[in-house]
Amino acid sequence: MFEIISKTINSLDTSIISNERKEVLNSLKVYLEDKIETNKPIRLNFICTHNSRRSHLSQIWAQTMAAYYNINNVSCYSGGTEATAMFPKVAETLKNQGFKINRLSDENNPVYSIKFSQNEPAIIAFSKEFSHDFNPASEFAAIMTCSSADEGCPMVFGCDKRIAITYEDPKKSDGTPQQTETYFNRSLQIATEMKYVFSNLG
Repeated sequence: MFEIISKTINSLDTSIISNERKEVLNSLKVYLEDKIETNKPIRLNFICTHNSRRSHLSQIWAQTMAAYYNINNVSCYSGGTEATAMFPKVAETLKNQGFKINRLSDENNPVYSIKFSQNEPAIIAFSKEFSHDFNPASEFAAIMTCSSADEGCPMVFGCDKRIAITYEDPKKSDGTPQQTETYFNRSLQIATEMKYVFSNLG
């Protein structure tokens, strides 16, 4: 794993997570434990309305934490109730946190290659509906990362568990002097919570 990312993970303090929030995260932890115990593949689809910010950050940090804590057979995805594009500030934020990012296409909904380690497969990121062919069709957890997707998406067909782990949208800071800090902090919050989940398995 790239050194900057390893240092970031080591520095994350999961003790700052409230007991109330841990109860929310424990739903995902139990799901993962059940899959590990039965030796079944783990598929996580992080879903937000536009698949542009929070769902991508969650997908990427979950996949990174699975690798860091040697949790095998984990595949992380993301999707939206509609497709837009991954917001460029997300890629910039992750790059500043140590990820190697390549933009593979230049259309309105570009495809990104995101690596947390030189020797691990790249995470492919682009905006898509949660039911897109790129994503799993069955036996996955649907993790709702925003309340509007959770409320506006009553059925996620094929999932064997639906879990609401919602985050405040960093979009509120777009165009303000606080934008860089807001995205950085939201990414670290998600990273910290994914660390709590994956570091407490087994």
